[in-house]
Amino acid sequence: MLIKNKNILITGGTGSFGNKVANFLKSFNPNKIIIYSRDEKKQYEMEKKHPYFRYILGDVRDKDAIFNACKNVDFIFHAAALKHVPACENNPYEAVKTNITGSYNICQAAIYNNVKKLVALSTDKAVKPINAMGISKSMMEKIIINHNKNNSDTKFSVVRYGNVMGSRGSVIPLFVKLLKRGERLPVTVADMTRFMMTLDDSVNLVLHAITHTKGGEIFVKKAPAVTIIDLAKAMIKKYGDGDISKIDIVGIRSGEKLHETLVNEYEIIRANENDDFYEILPEYENHSISSKYEQGYEYSSNNTTQLTSYNEISKLLDMMGNVELYI
Repeated sequence: MLIKNKNILITGGTGSFGNKVANFLKSFNPNKIIIYSRDEKKQYEMEKKHPYFRYILGDVRDKDAIFNACKNVDFIFHAAALKHVPACENNPYEAVKTNITGSYNICQAAIYNNVKKLVALSTDKAVKPINAMGISKSMMEKIIINHNKNNSDTKFSVVRYGNVMGSRGSVIPLFVKLLKRGERLPVTVADMTRFMMTLDDSVNLVLHAITHTKGGEIFVKKAPAVTIIDLAKAMIKKYGDGDISKIDIVGIRSGEKLHETLVNEYEIIRANENDDFYEILPEYENHSISSKYEQGYEYSSNNTTQLTSYNEISKLLDMMGNVELYI
């Protein structure tokens, strides 16, 4: 009922998430789904599969273009971002222009056009960031959340993801490509851990956010984690020839962490929690939440549920769906 007959804008709508959430939302009979992105080739390919969406070619960096795109829009899912860690490390100002300035532009456009709710997509790399991508996403979160102080009718919130399995530029499609070519898998550090979420999980999280937000929250979905070495071995068995010796340890890349955190020790004390989600309440409000955690506890990829066996990881890869869709 929330989505029915409404106009929905998805920035970065031709990406992995945009494709998935747009296709899911159309089953709820919205009035219009608008795909806003800067890649004409991806728009052309998406339009062949989904001709019933409206497509707008533009960049969130372009203030005038995004203001026009938001006319008569009810809900915005803000997924446009530069998210590749090495690319942002090499071009940090480009990350600023898209992830920070572009996010400010979409917030201003939402207020100007009386959009009801905006949900922005963030990442575990925004928590205690050490790389340009994470820093820019951390600033994006601050900008989104603080727009709730403007006393507008628009409600702003953030969803924070771990690793979304199969998303473009992530490790799983890379490993599949290499395995199909019979090549060895490069593993950064054997005991590096990463959260694992399916695209279905990511869609469920944004729908949870847009349904439950009152404005200012950061929503986190609980997820299991794997070590990169266990993931590589499982994928060799599942998609390759089974020879788990075909792995090269290449060392940690610039800007990478050994483990990722989804909720830090300062946020956990102002977070509501159930079996599936954390709801981090905004810093600018007073809260009376009784935390069950010891001081210093964080929700991180090394203390969540760990998937270690081939069967566990293989089942999760099956839940991801057809890997070919993500390559």
